[in-house]
Amino acid sequence: MTLFWISTLILVLIALAFFIVPAFVGSNQDQVASRDELNKAFFRDRLGELKEESNEGLVSNPDELEVELQQSLLDDVPETQTQQSSQFKPWLLLPGILVVVGVAYGLYGAVGHQQEVTDWQQTVSKLPQLTQRLMGDNASPLTDQEMEELTLGLRTRLHERPNDATGWLLLGRIGMANRDVETAQGAMKRALDLEPNDPSLQLSYAQTLMMGGQPGQVQLARNMLTHLLERDPENLQALSLMAFDAFEQADYQAAVTYWEQMKSQLNPGDNRIAMLERSIAQAKAELSQAANPSPGVSVTVALGDSVILPAQGMLVVSVHTADGAPMPLAARRLPLSRFPLTLTLTDKDSMIPDRLMSKQSELIIRARVDSDGNVATKEGDWFGESGIVPLGGETTITINTQY
Repeated sequence: MTLFWISTLILVLIALAFFIVPAFVGSNQDQVASRDELNKAFFRDRLGELKEESNEGLVSNPDELEVELQQSLLDDVPETQTQQSSQFKPWLLLPGILVVVGVAYGLYGAVGHQQEVTDWQQTVSKLPQLTQRLMGDNASPLTDQEMEELTLGLRTRLHERPNDATGWLLLGRIGMANRDVETAQGAMKRALDLEPNDPSLQLSYAQTLMMGGQPGQVQLARNMLTHLLERDPENLQALSLMAFDAFEQADYQAAVTYWEQMKSQLNPGDNRIAMLERSIAQAKAELSQAANPSPGVSVTVALGDSVILPAQGMLVVSVHTADGAPMPLAARRLPLSRFPLTLTLTDKDSMIPDRLMSKQSELIIRARVDSDGNVATKEGDWFGESGIVPLGGETTITINTQY
């Protein structure tokens, strides 16, 4: 900031120089030159008159008069310079100087966004502290405001050091946490371009491609993960991404295979084993249902244009009786991923074994974005609701209303 103010001061001084120097130099020189020209003209006129008078015999000593005339011209030179110098008053420049300085700094104060620049510099100065908190295991989580400040600070640092692969990786992970797919993909791609042989960057970039949900991007991610597993068959993160992708594509047998590979690599007692067993059981249940389908309802869930998804949350799709009773017959919780998504709710999603949805001929389906993990709805939750749907039918729900 000091350099900025020094630079502005130099520019203002240069502007003042264009204003002051001509006043000191040009004006006096012009006035002196003008007086000299008048003196010379007077001398020539008077000299001509002396010659005429001498020719007419009116003067008897023309040479002496010419010398006196020359002497008077010389005597007038210093007097003229002193007089002209004394006529210039520097204080007359003061209003102009004040106007130049006032306009320059006044315009900067009005349109220079000085406060925004100050806030930006303060944010950049907090980058090391925010980064340490983000990476620390025991540090308090960053607020949304702090995440925005961290992102701004990172972008500034990356503008100054565009070859910092670690910085691009961190920016990409922040984008993923905020579900900002464009930022996440762009940052991860820059990091991968800088370190193309880094498996962790390849894995992270593949994950952002899957977040985007575009068919071409998802296929590219699958290819990258396949190559990773060819080089490192025990890469748990790659196996996990491939398993979830297979599950979303309804390739349940492939999902089971990937999850069982992961399970075989974990030590007994690892907390992740229970989660993998649940995932395997769910995939096998889907396989069983595909072989022996039970009556259900196919639901496609879409998001309205005005819906803003929370950074962390779940999608809850529930089945209710046709009279709209709040207690659901069946429900399923899904991670917030790409939309629209399609799923089929059946008796295996029932909340209470004695209240099976297959015993109802007509149903109502609701979809809600749950931001805090609480089953109960709360003010501000986004939701959508179908009309009455027959058992075995299908419906589309658009989430576009808030409680």
